[in-house]
This record gives sequence, structure tokens and C-alpha cells, in this order.
Amino acid sequence: KLCEGILNILEKDTKTSCQVACLEALRILSRDKKVLVPVTTKRNMQILMRLAKLDTVEDPLERVSEFPVIVEALKCLCNIIFNSSVAQKLSLELNLAAMLCNLLQKCQERQFVDDIKCFDLRLLFLLSLLHTDIRSQLRQELQGVQVLTQALESSLSVRWTEEYKAAEDRDRPPLSLQETDCAIEALKALFNVTLDSWNVHSKNESHQFRYMAAILRHCLLTMGPTEDKTEELH
Repeated sequence: KLCEGILNILEKDTKTSCQVACLEALRILSRDKKVLVPVTTKRNMQILMRLAKLDTVEDPLERVSEFPVIVEALKCLCNIIFNSSVAQKLSLELNLAAMLCNLLQKCQERQFVDDIKCFDLRLLFLLSLLHTDIRSQLRQELQGVQVLTQALESSLSVRWTEEYKAAEDRDRPPLSLQETDCAIEALKALFNVTLDSWNVHSKNESHQFRYMAAILRHCLLTMGPTEDKTEELH
């Protein structure tokens, strides 16, 4: 009943501070699988997707004041999808992966969106891990390898000297914590999406995998903010 009450408030046009507080409470509650059973419905998933700006294909990410709401809504979706097989099935029906790819591409054009990008990537990782049909959809329909590789390239700030050769800068400072976390989530999602890709058929796929290999090499030469984070990145 508490979760339903929170979602009823979130369905209304309330203040940003109220939305963030409700989403934080829902995120904590959504760690409990028993609590999720009655609230994992199509309507409730759509409420969270709307708050995460996943239902707006054309609108750019412009209002910085809304960014905390987007991040918290994505965190809630991460918990719900991880803990609920019903939510995993609804994700396919609601075309959640396509919306996440669209939001991810919007993040490439914006500053101050690292948290949004990180939890978008984490949700793509979870979907590709827990639902084989979504994994296939990402690979075959949504150009997931390309989208995720571009997200990784952006997180690592790769500069190119040749088509498949990244610039090596020995004096480059370590990645920030946010950049490192984004890169790690992109790598995890890429692993899932390319898991069954041992047989490359097309010229475009060949290019994509050579491009990804060059970025992965650059990743191995990149340092994170701490020794532990560098080890996790590698």
C-alpha cells in the first residue's frame, strides 16, 4: 500500500523536491521482492519511465533541475527489474531497451549528465543480463554494439590518430569516479550484447568490432581515480 501511495503521488504533477523524496523512498522499498509483487504493473512502470524521460523521443535533456528526478527514477527501475521477473517481461513489452538507447544518445550531447548516463547503462546491463530476447533486440535491432561502444568511447574521452588507433597520452590524468563508473557499466553491457558474437558476418560488423577492440586497448592503458577502481575497470 505504501508503494502504491507513492506511485499515485508520482503520477501527479508534483514539485521536483517531492518527486525526488518519493523516488528515494520507493528505491529503498523496491529492494524487497515481496513489496514489489503488487506494484509491478504496466501502469507503474510507465510512471517511472515518464519520470526518467524515457517516453520522450525528440525532447532533449535541457532542464538541469529535472536531472535528480531522472537519476532516481532510473535507480528505481534498476531495482525493480533486478528483483522482478514480471518487470523483466514488461520491459520487453514496453520497449524499454530502445528508450534507454535513445536517452543514452541524448546524453552524448550534454554536460552534467554522467549520473543519468551511468544508470541508463546499468539498466541496459541488467536487461541484457536477465532477458535473452532483449539481449537479441539490442544486438540486432537497436545497434546496441555501436551505441554502447560510443558510450564507452565518450566515457574514456578517446582521441584518434588513425582509424583504429587511439592516441596514447602517458601524462593524461586519471578518469574521474563518474567517468570510470560509466565506462565499467558500458563494458558490462557490451559483454552481454556481444556474448554470442563470435561469428562476424558483415563488413559493418567487422568494422564495429575492430573499432571496439581499439577502444578496449585504450581502456587497458587508462587509470581510474583509485587502484581498486582501475582494477575494476580493467
